[in-house]
Amino acid sequence: MERTEAPLKSKSDTMVIVGMSGGVDSSVCAALLKEEGYNVVGLFMKNWEEFDEHGVCQSSKEFADVIAVCEKLDIPYYSVDFIKEYREQVFNHFVEEYKMGYTPNPDILCNREIKFKVFYEKARELGADFLATGHYCQNKVIEGKNALIKGADPLKDQSYFLYTIKSDVLKNVLFPIGHLPKTEVRRIAAKYDLATKNKKDSTGICFIGERNFKNFLSNYITFTDGNFETLDGKIVGRHTGATYYTLGQRKGLGLGGPGEPWFVVGKDIARNVVIVERGENHPAMFSDSLVATDLEFTTGQWIRPLPFKCTAKVRYRQKDQACTVTKIENGKIYVEFDQPQRAITPRQSVVFYDGEICLGGGMIEKSGPTYYEQKKSVPLNSDISPSTSDH
Repeated sequence: MERTEAPLKSKSDTMVIVGMSGGVDSSVCAALLKEEGYNVVGLFMKNWEEFDEHGVCQSSKEFADVIAVCEKLDIPYYSVDFIKEYREQVFNHFVEEYKMGYTPNPDILCNREIKFKVFYEKARELGADFLATGHYCQNKVIEGKNALIKGADPLKDQSYFLYTIKSDVLKNVLFPIGHLPKTEVRRIAAKYDLATKNKKDSTGICFIGERNFKNFLSNYITFTDGNFETLDGKIVGRHTGATYYTLGQRKGLGLGGPGEPWFVVGKDIARNVVIVERGENHPAMFSDSLVATDLEFTTGQWIRPLPFKCTAKVRYRQKDQACTVTKIENGKIYVEFDQPQRAITPRQSVVFYDGEICLGGGMIEKSGPTYYEQKKSVPLNSDISPSTSDH
């Protein structure tokens, strides 16, 4: 297992608090650290409280799994409540962004504001030498500073969601499963006969779960019917609320007819219009540049001279895309891609890599002119164009 630095204490005297979610990944983290001889403590973070139709709270079910795993491993366990912080710093932001027509990414905000801020601070307050989590990424010392490294399993790498973590926090963080493929994590869970060994991976947004996404949002946002229009203004159908649709979306449009499938290529929130065209490779969805703001770098600042060639992702699980960071000024970063990118989305994150090293990233403010705009020499009426998603 990769270590960030040699502990000053013996392993048995080194306290590692494992952020336990009730899932298999964090369970295996605790098992591996216990096997190595560390003083391991399980800490469950309660961020959301809502009861289902049977009166059962999902967080209580997750904590029950944490208890079962910790008792199996014979390690102490505790629970901390960050419901207020989560609602104020993550959920309220999520709702406001949706109201404005964006599709925010609450996982990145949760990691920055909750897991590696208030939860990390709580772990240190409790005397932890390290906080360990079940993220699929790695942590290595490079040139004297801790660097965030991609997870070894390319299908599970989560560095995209963690680009906001600073080096001075990383020095006290462990990612015990970052060097493992998911299949090996499952095997280890079975070896220890952990209660979570066959538990399905959680998907989607934690406070929504398996419920209908739009039904959940309708509790907080009023949706108003409007028109689907083509780029030339032709009305081709009716939608159920422009804020709900995302750039690149195909499913759930309810638009048929002969020809290629319809895709969302833009939105006009002021008119409550969703702009659609046929074909997943329509030029209105492609651009070869972007501008991003709200910059976060592991070292606290960009340390490479510009222009700098690297790779970037504009969404999770996208393959690395070759690009050049041309300049950084006034808190903004300007990026040009070697190849056109589909559905570059405002308020989603662009994350930069130098090989396996995650350098940091920022929030996309806007894409450069789309190929449609370049051809027509007129702006596409879509100031807000959220990310690809098939809700």
